[in-house]
Amino acid sequence: MLKHLFRWQKGRRGSGYDKMLLAGAYWPLPFDIYLLRFPEGSDIPVHKDTVKTGRHYRLNIVLKQARRGGEFFCEAAIYDHARLKLFRPDISEHSVSRVERGSRYVLSVGWVRDAVHGECSEGEE
Repeated sequence: MLKHLFRWQKGRRGSGYDKMLLAGAYWPLPFDIYLLRFPEGSDIPVHKDTVKTGRHYRLNIVLKQARRGGEFFCEAAIYDHARLKLFRPDISEHSVSRVERGSRYVLSVGWVRDAVHGECSEGEE
């Protein structure tokens, strides 16, 4: 985890977004904090994030919205506001529409409750 700290990496799923690990731990409560960057043309397809054990939660704080596109969709968010999204990525399908104009930045905090040496899903929305 430390080798990725404060370094931009390509996001998963080959969708064009970048992520930077800001903090994280595996014990006692597995968690991660990422800064996500969505340039024009990036998106995240519909998916679920898996964890080995426990219940995965993620709070996304939209720091900067794209001028057009880059909308977050979640089938069953716990809390869904324009700039705050709390959801269970392990059980709810979620996605981000294509950023058509501008860029989008998100602070993403994830944690796993009742995990047995589990870990978060690497800062995906």
